[in-house]
Amino acid sequence: MPINIPRDFPAGFVLEKEDVFAISQERANHQDIRPLKIAILNLMPNKIDSEIQLLRLLSQTPLQIDVDFLRISNHEHKHTSVKHLNKFYQTFDEIQDDCYDGLIITGAPVEQLAFEEVDYWEELTEILDWSQTNVTSTLHICWGAQAALYHHYGIEKISYEHKLFGVYTNKLLGRSRLTRGFDDEFYTPQSRYTGIMEDQIDPEEVRIIARNPEIGATILASTDYRNCFILGHFEYDTDTLKKEYLRDHERGIATEIPENYFHYNQLDDEIINRWRSHANLFYRNWLNDVYQVTPYDLAGIRQRALKKTSKEKEYGTSAVY
Repeated sequence: MPINIPRDFPAGFVLEKEDVFAISQERANHQDIRPLKIAILNLMPNKIDSEIQLLRLLSQTPLQIDVDFLRISNHEHKHTSVKHLNKFYQTFDEIQDDCYDGLIITGAPVEQLAFEEVDYWEELTEILDWSQTNVTSTLHICWGAQAALYHHYGIEKISYEHKLFGVYTNKLLGRSRLTRGFDDEFYTPQSRYTGIMEDQIDPEEVRIIARNPEIGATILASTDYRNCFILGHFEYDTDTLKKEYLRDHERGIATEIPENYFHYNQLDDEIINRWRSHANLFYRNWLNDVYQVTPYDLAGIRQRALKKTSKEKEYGTSAVY
């Protein structure tokens, strides 16, 4: 089934060439079903690349999806034109009274800063708080995951000596709705300077779904699945790490060649994509899970959140939606 995007959205032309089924808003309005309403807070510098990558994954489902792109209002976006942002993106002020079935918060290249030093931290935390009452489930990616784990649960990040860069194995730690159909081991691209302090995780609040013994937790979720976290980049294209490696070296950053990525670990070798099938399956599972639990009337999301909060106050436990 299709994703619903504006008629002249630039990513649509790329996706059309890949036979990804997208329809215009006019045609979607004539279909007698309620599409899932998904918002994407895009914090990545190259927003168009991120748009294509995420829309490609969201399209691999039999559900129709309406997508709204969000941007930070008080931050200078240097790598994406103002014209593109004004035409296709909304600010939080414009959507804060709305409800969404799902929200995706991307990573951002600010992980070496303390959270409070990020120039849009105050606005981001406002969005994170809003997501707990106005969104059925939020998927946080990489730095977005670290920021949410810190804000919601007080889990601090740790800095690595060197950039974690390459494609790494993950081992499942039991069953989860997010990893139905997964192999016991799978791969995710990683590109980050920081991780999380796992000893600060309260298993009554957050569960580790997959991890690597050397790099730690890679997929986590709150016990009610309202918050899901990927410490990695399922959405990356095959050549994204190569482009990042070359960009780092152009800037004088001595990044090592990405691990377990090139066939013979040489820059000119063939790139082996080991994560594509599990990336598609993960996003399909997340969307299906949202579809199963979200109310038909979007206003019911806020009502459900208020009931959950009152139950937690009464019983002192996390109520599963």
